[in-house]
Amino acid sequence: MTTDSTPAKVAVHPRPSVPSTSRELLRRLLLPLALAVLGAVLVAGLVPRENRAVEAQLLGFPDSDATAHHARPWILGVLCFLPMLAGVGYALSGTITRYLARQFCTIFAICFGALFVIWLLIDLQNNLSDMRGSKSLLATMGVFYGTRLPSILLLLLPYALLLSLLYCLGKLSKSREILAMIQTGRALPRIASPLIAAGLLCTLLCAGLNFHWAPVAEGTGDEILQKAKGSPVTEATDVLFRNAEHRRLWMVGSFPPDYEKDAPLRNVEVTTSGDDGTLISRLAAKEARWDRKSRTWTFEDATTVYFTPDMPPEYETSGSSVVKEGWPETPWQLIKPGLSAPFLGIPDLNGWLQSNTGNETMISPAPYLTQWHYRWAQPAICLVTVLLAAPLGIHFSRRGSTGGVAVAVLLSGGLMFLTTISLSLGEAGYLSPALSAWLPNLVFALIGVYLFQRRIAGRPIYQTLRRVFHDE
Repeated sequence: MTTDSTPAKVAVHPRPSVPSTSRELLRRLLLPLALAVLGAVLVAGLVPRENRAVEAQLLGFPDSDATAHHARPWILGVLCFLPMLAGVGYALSGTITRYLARQFCTIFAICFGALFVIWLLIDLQNNLSDMRGSKSLLATMGVFYGTRLPSILLLLLPYALLLSLLYCLGKLSKSREILAMIQTGRALPRIASPLIAAGLLCTLLCAGLNFHWAPVAEGTGDEILQKAKGSPVTEATDVLFRNAEHRRLWMVGSFPPDYEKDAPLRNVEVTTSGDDGTLISRLAAKEARWDRKSRTWTFEDATTVYFTPDMPPEYETSGSSVVKEGWPETPWQLIKPGLSAPFLGIPDLNGWLQSNTGNETMISPAPYLTQWHYRWAQPAICLVTVLLAAPLGIHFSRRGSTGGVAVAVLLSGGLMFLTTISLSLGEAGYLSPALSAWLPNLVFALIGVYLFQRRIAGRPIYQTLRRVFHDE
């Protein structure tokens, strides 16, 4: 009997493999999917709270711009999904674009973190003495900076963009990677496209925050410091309101935080005049309370002075409350002339402008109109910063990017300086509100486009400036 020593062959069916392109696509989609889940979690936590805040706002201020306030939850929801939008753009981009995006995002995170730490140390030095009066210092600090987070982002994003763009492009230029990308047939605008996209995303983020949350956050931060110091918290002080139709002039010493919930106004004086402008009466009270249901005013510890032509004034002191029925003024109408324009978002600015139409003789609408236009113009600073920094951060010479960095920093400083001057002129009435808000962006955006053209043509502006100063 013979045996065959040859081992039997077993048929092995290969496991079906996923194509490499499919694996790569699946790997790319993981990032936007994860960011979509994160956005959904943020929406579930933030949007219901914002809906309740809108309801409370409209209850306390029935004459507010309801349409603009109802848009707040929708805008907040869109902001929550902005990271997902960036992730989708990254997943659909090519290899070189994704490489540039990774390089930029890493440097941007470092620059923003460093700027935030520096700003936080400076701000703590200014406000720590006020916070020490609170019962819990750490809790007060957390609430204070958590509340101000939208305004902090709005402040630091342009500077973080500037520094990260200059460093990232300078690093890639020094290692000749930008030159290698150009040799593959890519033009400079295409190479800079992920950086421009980052500027657009930052602009959208700032526009959403500037709609309501960033301006309001600064005013809320002041209230937190007042509470920590033990000082009486007021929404506004020494406010004048003129009711032209009924010829009444109100002067309110201070508004408490819950004045819209029937809390009494303090140190109120109401002067009534006739058709010819002569004084009829003046009512002064320590407190004034408005009843929402009966729509009546009640003045406590009131003294009324009556004026008659060619007669001495008559004083009447009431031991009880003085009730005025039929007066149409409401607390939220009275406070609006005293609200600070930089601390109002788009919905509140709309309400202020609607309520004070025809009251221009008592208070100028120019600061509020200027701030309204600036709410839309300020976010565009991020995109203008990209237009300024991108062409100046790229260099091909061995001397490095020192000249381009210097010019970019000077131009960004000029943008901030011109913005401050232009807003001041607009609020003072020397420039139209729209022009004062948008003029700096338009000027420096044109400069950025010009710099891009020179960079594409191979004639960077900083080399021209170097030759000019060298010849001198």
